[in-house]
Amino acid sequence: MRLLIITQDLRVSGTSQGIIERSFLSKLRKIHPEAIIDVLYLCTHNHDDNLDILPVNSIVKKVINREIPFHVKWINRISTRLFNVMYAENYIHNQFANEIKKVDYTLYDHIMVRSAGLEHETLLAMHNLPILKHTVVNFHDPYPYSWYKGLASKINNSELKRLQKIIQIVSDAKACCASAYYMAKDLQYLYASDKYFYTLPHQFTFEGFDLSDKDNVRKKGKKIQISYHGALMFGRNVFTIVDAFKQLMEKHEWIKEEVEFVLRVKGDGVNKLKEMVKDSANILVLDTLNFSNSSNEQIHESDINIILENGPFYSNILGGKVPFLFALDKKVFISSPDRSELRRYLPNYPFLCDMNNLEDTKSKLYDVLTSEDLHNTAAKELFSDESFKKSLDQIFA
Repeated sequence: MRLLIITQDLRVSGTSQGIIERSFLSKLRKIHPEAIIDVLYLCTHNHDDNLDILPVNSIVKKVINREIPFHVKWINRISTRLFNVMYAENYIHNQFANEIKKVDYTLYDHIMVRSAGLEHETLLAMHNLPILKHTVVNFHDPYPYSWYKGLASKINNSELKRLQKIIQIVSDAKACCASAYYMAKDLQYLYASDKYFYTLPHQFTFEGFDLSDKDNVRKKGKKIQISYHGALMFGRNVFTIVDAFKQLMEKHEWIKEEVEFVLRVKGDGVNKLKEMVKDSANILVLDTLNFSNSSNEQIHESDINIILENGPFYSNILGGKVPFLFALDKKVFISSPDRSELRRYLPNYPFLCDMNNLEDTKSKLYDVLTSEDLHNTAAKELFSDESFKKSLDQIFA
């Protein structure tokens, strides 16, 4: 069997999507050890992505120049205003498409194109290409921007034009899938598609990574460490957890003596968070780390790792770090809105709290601090090799 994967992000740090994509390729090799797996890597940087450790047969890396020439910008100003034609965006998509056109897609039994970031260039580049009818289109996030829950973006003519284009791509694709169940259903409805949108959850495997860099790992300072590593965006609410932890420290002296809360964060709300915890010696707001150091700190120093789902009321995505954290065999604490992907997958998970309810957060946080059980059986099944193979076989059928 010959497989072609078209991807846009194989970075080892600075993005959860790179972690997702590298894990996907490694997991693909696990379930198809004899397959020929070729990768077309269309990226916008020329950094060393440590590609040689990925277990595939070949990776063709092409660096796409996203800089828009002056004449294209000039034409775009006129075409957008007068004709609602996004000439500059189409120019970028054509840079990706020119590389995809060079592929002899007839050599492959299965082809998958996988999106990345908020721009989805690899997917949009497939528009009107012959390869599309033979390709599975994978969505990692909703597109266009206005339909991304927690992202402040208004619907305008340009967004509707983007929507029209992606509808055409979905219509022409061999099959479609998304990384989350709710997102798959939302996109199938949004795109008015008669195709069934399959669900292919994110995966994680250690094989796709070099975790030898441990220089900036912080040793924990107390018996128990709770930690969150990641961004504060898309309505993710760490503030309720911090409030809950502070109240638990006031009520239980042993928590104040034995537990520390480490927050390695970036994005909106960091300054607010620092102000909120300035008088709490047990709560540390620190800079984020590269993936190797961050992983080692969560593997070797953290006792309880936190997942913040998007909010405040609905999350239709599966966070990229979710399978990683459940692979560590540590306790995982989840903060979720009323309706979310993890609530659907883990309906009986005892360490999942309502992100908007302080009392529920405080109760569940105390439970995870005092429990000796990981309660991770359902999560292990969700991210197992068997479950991944079953999902992928359905998509490729």
